[in-house]
Amino acid sequence: MQSHKNKTKIALIGYGKMGKEIDSLCRDSAYSSGFEVVSISFKKMTDSLDIKGIAKADVAIDFTSKDVVLKNIEAVAKLGKNLIVGTTGWYDELDAAKKITAKYKIGLLYAPNFSIGANIFLKMVDFSSKLFSKFPEYEVYGLEIHHKAKLDSPSGTALKISEKVKGLNFTSIRAGRNPGFHEVTFDSLADGITLSHQAYNRVGFAQGALVAAEFIKNKKGVYTFDAVL
Repeated sequence: MQSHKNKTKIALIGYGKMGKEIDSLCRDSAYSSGFEVVSISFKKMTDSLDIKGIAKADVAIDFTSKDVVLKNIEAVAKLGKNLIVGTTGWYDELDAAKKITAKYKIGLLYAPNFSIGANIFLKMVDFSSKLFSKFPEYEVYGLEIHHKAKLDSPSGTALKISEKVKGLNFTSIRAGRNPGFHEVTFDSLADGITLSHQAYNRVGFAQGALVAAEFIKNKKGVYTFDAVL
């Protein structure tokens, strides 16, 4: 992937399920030649930002909570470091984040879902919606299922789908251990078409986050995962 000298140094902000998954992936032989975790903030909930560690990184990856995202963005931006935000539920503060990004001249990439498959699924839904919009006999509805510990409902991915599909009736379920399932059905009296994406685990999200880290490493400005694709 990369030589040892050119490893992308990662600062993890948040060490929940996603932080641990990214850390584990960076240690995997398939990725360890290209990536190295040099800092972990909030390993315990009571910990604070590891400012010294983040200063050594190329890219910080934030998977924390919506209440602290903006503070984290500003702290990382002051260090002149680029940032990926996988946390959801904070997009009402996006304008403020863009101002911080511009002020400190850093790169910021945010997405509700870092799975490459899920992002391709979103493009498929968007394309299909534009075709079906010409035929009023088709109605559209969606379903998402996430594990019971997921805090936001609907998910950021469900909200993204709703942006792309007009008149979408979406149902959200929080139960069990499902890492993420999204389904959109275009239905008529004559027939129906269903598109779906099922995450089997969190590996895909972690892989996508590392792909995004490589993308944002030397850029300035605000990006979404569409730019990565």
